[in-house]
Amino acid sequence: SYSDILIEREVLMQKYIHLVQIVETEKVAANQLRHQLEDQDTEIERLKSEIVALNKTKEKMRPYQGNQEDEDPDIKKIKKVQSFMRGWLCRRKWKTIVQDYICSPHAESMRKRNQIVFNMVEAESEYVHQLYVLVNCFLRPLRMAASSKKPPISHDDVSSIFLNSETIMFLHEIFHQGLKARIANWPTLILADLFDILLPMLNIYQEFVRNHQYSLQVLANCKQNRDFDKLLKQYEANPAWKVYMDLLILYLIGFKIPRYIITLHELLAHTPHEHAERKSLEFAKSKLEELSRVMHDEVSDTENIRKNLAIERTIVEGCDILLDTSQTFIRQG
Repeated sequence: SYSDILIEREVLMQKYIHLVQIVETEKVAANQLRHQLEDQDTEIERLKSEIVALNKTKEKMRPYQGNQEDEDPDIKKIKKVQSFMRGWLCRRKWKTIVQDYICSPHAESMRKRNQIVFNMVEAESEYVHQLYVLVNCFLRPLRMAASSKKPPISHDDVSSIFLNSETIMFLHEIFHQGLKARIANWPTLILADLFDILLPMLNIYQEFVRNHQYSLQVLANCKQNRDFDKLLKQYEANPAWKVYMDLLILYLIGFKIPRYIITLHELLAHTPHEHAERKSLEFAKSKLEELSRVMHDEVSDTENIRKNLAIERTIVEGCDILLDTSQTFIRQG
């Protein structure tokens, strides 16, 4: 029919238009390739002319080199001495510049700054080791003991005593690895970004500190169980660790944050005011100081319990009265 013929005509027209567009596109691409070939031919001609010019320059230099070979031996010796003297003067000047910088206040400040960082890496390594002892010598064995048929301690008590201990260990392992990576790039030492990673995680420390008094109370109650007390003494007597768990926990929460503050204070003392990471270090120091004030209030409330536990440990058969958290330490001696 006529309508079918019109439809076929429309289809053929669309195909024709499409083919025309393809042909135009190919023409444009061919023109671009032609221009590129022309540009490349021009570049080849230019490079050939440069090669010819260089060859001519070499030809001109050959007689001069021949004259140098025919030069008077005394002149050669004089030139050699002059070259030696110029090199010696240059080295002496450079040595003077280096010595002046080594003796400068800036270099002394940088040496002290680097030493502070090296000491911080050593302290962080020791801290990670103590966390490893706490987790692997006490936390994980006590978890296994809590899963036994006659558990000397419940899983809830283990979680209360060691709240966030594993998380804190993993956090400081990451921080320690970051410090070692920075030392590997010495003398470039950029630390602010590491503290930027550490600061958002400090709420874990706050939970750990707020829980500290309760954890010592739970520990004191658990020690009234003879099976638990016997098991704990076995762990504490391990020659590989030889450390008391409650003292270790107190050390871990009471030592590191103040140590960070002191380290940052020393770093800032040897960091120029125009240094790129000074503001970041000052911000980290202010945040750690806020946390330290909170920790001081929390830890001071638990000092009485810790001293009573320390005295109870020295008594051979133990003392249940001292395990009562309502007992108040007055004085020793």
